[in-house]
Amino acid sequence: MARSTSKDAQDLFRALWSAYSATPTNLKIIDLYVSFAVFTALIQVAYVALVGSFPFNSFLSGVLSCVGTAVLAVCLRIQVNKENKEFKDLAPERAFADFVLCNVVLHLVIMNFLG
Repeated sequence: MARSTSKDAQDLFRALWSAYSATPTNLKIIDLYVSFAVFTALIQVAYVALVGSFPFNSFLSGVLSCVGTAVLAVCLRIQVNKENKEFKDLAPERAFADFVLCNVVLHLVIMNFLG
């Protein structure tokens, strides 16, 4: 079995980057939104690890809000992607409306959980 080298890793990174640069702009914006939501959740977890979790409901609400929003955004990305044949009959406007409605429900539950 051949050993993996840094050149193989660089070739893999270049291939992934060239494939991702062909991605439509609307999907890249959704990807940026997902990464921001995950990054915000990680910042909250790091804050709790360093400072403490006195209002634990607030911590759970914040993290679950970020994770839930990221999951809903991934679902939106799947539905809006034109290469996905499973949702070809679904209009992008309908997918976005579902995303907004589910976010409203999610954040109502999160606000209720805050107490």
